[in-house]
Amino acid sequence: MDPLMLWTAVFSVGAYFVCGIPFGLVIALAMGHVDVREVGSGNIGTTNVARSVGKGAAAATLLLDLGKGLIWMLIARQAIAALALGGDVLALDHTTAFGTALTCVFLFCILGHVFTPYLRFHGGKGIAVGFGAALGLYWPIGVGLLALFLLLVIPTRYVSLGSVAAAASLPVWCAVFGFPAISIVPVAIAAVVVVWSHRENVQRLVHGDERRFAFHKNDDTSKES
Repeated sequence: MDPLMLWTAVFSVGAYFVCGIPFGLVIALAMGHVDVREVGSGNIGTTNVARSVGKGAAAATLLLDLGKGLIWMLIARQAIAALALGGDVLALDHTTAFGTALTCVFLFCILGHVFTPYLRFHGGKGIAVGFGAALGLYWPIGVGLLALFLLLVIPTRYVSLGSVAAAASLPVWCAVFGFPAISIVPVAIAAVVVVWSHRENVQRLVHGDERRFAFHKNDDTSKES
């Protein structure tokens, strides 16, 4: 087997298991004694943790989910370059086959989080881990995603709106920054997975029933989106 294909497969599998770690669930249990799968939306991501537990737990969840994607992508970048390409600096250009290898690892970061093997394949929605992984893939893409997310979320307070728009724009950003068409395929699949994971939010947005973002309050027992 071609060394690049071999090590891409190895680090893609690693991405699935590392990014599948359900930090939101662990933090909510530790900091708030709350099983976020049983409150609010039942999601283990930052938004539900914020609404169900509070700011501190949400911040920790965000940092850890973002960090697992970013750190694994950085590890994969250096390791694949060393093991498959002999550390050739010129070969690290994202417009080459190396870029395709990284987008495959990126896809499995998303799959691991959304379909975590530790919770019977029911995980989060892939936004924080996707942002971190995007920074590790090619940092200008991560910046573009964040800018679009904030542009929509700040005035509306609809986290789902910014999340879906950012995910849908991911293949576009890759094309803008010169990733070849074959490299964009895994990214496009990742975008579809993230949008799919927000399907209920999209329905509520369409019908005007989506809840705007707010942090947890002790007397707030209403169902969140």
